[in-house]
Amino acid sequence: MNKFSTKSILLTCAAVCMGLLAYALYAQHVQGLAPCPLCVLQRYAFLMVAVGCLVGARNKQPKYGAAYGLIAALAGAGTAIHHLWVKANPHTSCGIDPLETALNKIWSAQWLPQMFYADGLCSADHAPIFGLNIPQWSLVWFVIFTFAMLFVLFRKPVAKTV
Repeated sequence: MNKFSTKSILLTCAAVCMGLLAYALYAQHVQGLAPCPLCVLQRYAFLMVAVGCLVGARNKQPKYGAAYGLIAALAGAGTAIHHLWVKANPHTSCGIDPLETALNKIWSAQWLPQMFYADGLCSADHAPIFGLNIPQWSLVWFVIFTFAMLFVLFRKPVAKTV
């Protein structure tokens, strides 16, 4: 018996990504936490994981969406790891630098500045959430999405009974 269908896994991952993006907006606009350039890159990665999952759930070949989601999850994990390195070495900050300037000129930052405009410092300390800071939580979720996408990609097709 197959407990989890590929479609349900992909839709769950997409829903979690959207929930994480909603929390990012809450933290930014209600709690006043300004997103840094690396936070914005992680937002893009969560959005791309969600898009890949939705495409995969809609498509007859879900592996293409899962592959796209896997690439986005790995890119997001790499960004989160770099963000953690910046936080561990506060003398190196990505504050006002070419990355921030370039990100803020992308059409999505112009179109949705409340989501994709970077104006915070990557080395800023914020209160932990259940013991982990935001980049640590991002890394945890990107690792979970990586394993979920790998599961979808390498899962054997289920034989249909007539």
